[in-house]
Amino acid sequence: MKSFRCRVCDNSLHFENSVCVSCGSALGFSRAERAIVPVSKQGTYVDSTGLTWHICANLNLSGCTWLAPVEGGQCSSCDLTRTRPSDDDLEGLTNFPAAEAAKRHLLVELDTLGFDVVGKDVDPDDGIAFDLLSSVEENVVIGHEEGVITIDLAESDDAYREKVRAKLAEPYRTMLGHFRHEFGHYAEWQLVRGGERIERCKELFGDESVDYQESIQRHYSEGPPDDWARSFISTYATMHPFEDFAETWSHYLHICDTIETAREYGLVTIGGLEAFSSFRDVVTGVWIPLSIALNQMNRSMGKDDVYPFVIPGPVLDKLEFVASLLPQ
Repeated sequence: MKSFRCRVCDNSLHFENSVCVSCGSALGFSRAERAIVPVSKQGTYVDSTGLTWHICANLNLSGCTWLAPVEGGQCSSCDLTRTRPSDDDLEGLTNFPAAEAAKRHLLVELDTLGFDVVGKDVDPDDGIAFDLLSSVEENVVIGHEEGVITIDLAESDDAYREKVRAKLAEPYRTMLGHFRHEFGHYAEWQLVRGGERIERCKELFGDESVDYQESIQRHYSEGPPDDWARSFISTYATMHPFEDFAETWSHYLHICDTIETAREYGLVTIGGLEAFSSFRDVVTGVWIPLSIALNQMNRSMGKDDVYPFVIPGPVLDKLEFVASLLPQ
């Protein structure tokens, strides 16, 4: 995540700021400029080409600060949300902003990596859409199917999410992590199609034709194999090749985003990930030392590790494969 500053007073800003706490300027996020920009009292911003942008219609509903091309309309992020809680679902609406914030964070990272995100409204067959559902009124299963990512809004609640994390013995569980993981399923669906990529994917992750439901039952009844840590990033990744890919994809995003943030704030001095000949070198040369330092800083505050994972050799190969799928 970039380090943002107010264009009016040069005060430091956070990605979700809608107002500068220093000078009081109203703000909006310009996806095209990848910048937080000042907006007028009428909620407009005129870019360098003369186009007028408007505050998203969902500013008060979900806290969305992104700019929309049409007055009273939605931004490009909100357009991707196909389903949201009903207006009378107060608990669902309370949890809704955290999910939308995680989605916006994901989209900015994908933009940085050069991944062209297209909605189902533009491409019904291969586009993406999000169903952000409230488990208050129905049973919600987080997942991906043919471009539709479903998220349980209850996961926005810290107490609920921690309860589930402890129950499943997971070292890490966040709303942003859910979005990254499920987008990994979509990415595999889109990027690993035929030819050498399919064969290499099978070599690294296994045969994806293995029955998924049987794999789920085996995983939750028997648990992961005893030697799982030699070849997998997490126990969940052992369940099925699809889950191994999605877990690896999400960790690729974890690593890229955290390194970019550290670089923006001067914690690492690399020029950029493109300066490395391989993603393996990024992990071993930058990420592992940085994550160890971040973990130690958290321990100094009496908190859990930021990155409670070990990356064995086979996972480095998987991360290298995922990195190769994105635009070079």
